[in-house]
Amino acid sequence: MRKLLAVAVLGLLFVLAYLLLKPTAVDPVAWQAPAAPGLVGAHAANARLKDVQRLAAGIGIGPEGIGIDADGSIVTGFEDGRVIRLSADAGHYEVLANTGGRPLGIGFAADGAPLVADARKGLLRIADGQAVPLATEAAGRALGFTDDVDVASTQLLFSDASTKFGYHQYMLDVLEHRPHGRLLIHDSGTGATTELARDLYFANGVAWGPDDAYVLVSETSAYRIKRIWLKGAKAGTTDLFADNLPGFPDNLSFNGRDRVWVALAGPRDAGLDALAEWPQLRRMLARLPATIQQRLAFSPIKHGHVLGFDLQGRVIADLQHHAADAYAPITSVEERGPWLYFGSLNETSIARLPLNRAVADAEPPSEGWQQAPTAPLAANH
Repeated sequence: MRKLLAVAVLGLLFVLAYLLLKPTAVDPVAWQAPAAPGLVGAHAANARLKDVQRLAAGIGIGPEGIGIDADGSIVTGFEDGRVIRLSADAGHYEVLANTGGRPLGIGFAADGAPLVADARKGLLRIADGQAVPLATEAAGRALGFTDDVDVASTQLLFSDASTKFGYHQYMLDVLEHRPHGRLLIHDSGTGATTELARDLYFANGVAWGPDDAYVLVSETSAYRIKRIWLKGAKAGTTDLFADNLPGFPDNLSFNGRDRVWVALAGPRDAGLDALAEWPQLRRMLARLPATIQQRLAFSPIKHGHVLGFDLQGRVIADLQHHAADAYAPITSVEERGPWLYFGSLNETSIARLPLNRAVADAEPPSEGWQQAPTAPLAANH
């Protein structure tokens, strides 16, 4: 018995020494997390995402970002580096290129060529089966974690989520809670890449606003969406489009008229918020393996969550499904015609939902949406 007790004590001391002394680059700062709004009121728990239709199941893991081209085809990228185009009827797909990295956000150049924000490779253009780098650094600093991209004319807006922590280290950025993110613009005419904003808390999803008067960027670890004005009386100023969200905001999209959509990659966690004022405890958590960090911070029950806003930043739609079979985490959302399309960091399919199930003034799809499209077949490799 004494030997067992001695072994247990030694084990406990070893774990404690590991948590206190293991070298780490994480340097947390104390901050005060706002009281979470909870799943009440406008964010009351619901199952409006329960019946999403899954497309292109099984052809790849993690269609994190999605883009829909002029023909209605869906472009996305998978964790193995492939970038694919799925036909508008979801009946077949083709592999456009392999970035050799981790493609995330998707956009389109003026000539229709897909653009990819690749977490490891920077901002890329897909052409003739190749992933061509457009930007790998800005303001003399290498891109650390390229995340999302949106296009207005020749101006390519994209985010560098963290200049300190790379892909697969996002929890370290969250635990440190220092503003390592940047918002960047690449001019496809001149080839120049400039900083539009810096000192952002995990700069994630981006979107141009109406008439390109402002841009929006998700600050994931601050639970908010920041708005940066470029035109008009407010040009040069910054304010908050949405604050104290009930989850971690990921990719953004603007429908070009009257709605902004944001995917919430996960719900707020009371334990993580409680650690905001305890940087040394967060430093200890940073020494744990990444899989344990994620389990401590996020619920094991899958929670799909998407918010819709009007142009004044008021919530007009809250779509959720919290269950083992939920399509989650949802990391991107795009409105096109009578549909909302969703992408996910971990799922093995793209999903969609009739828009009229999200907003009352939308027309239903003309086809029978409950019938799944033909299983996709590879057109080429």
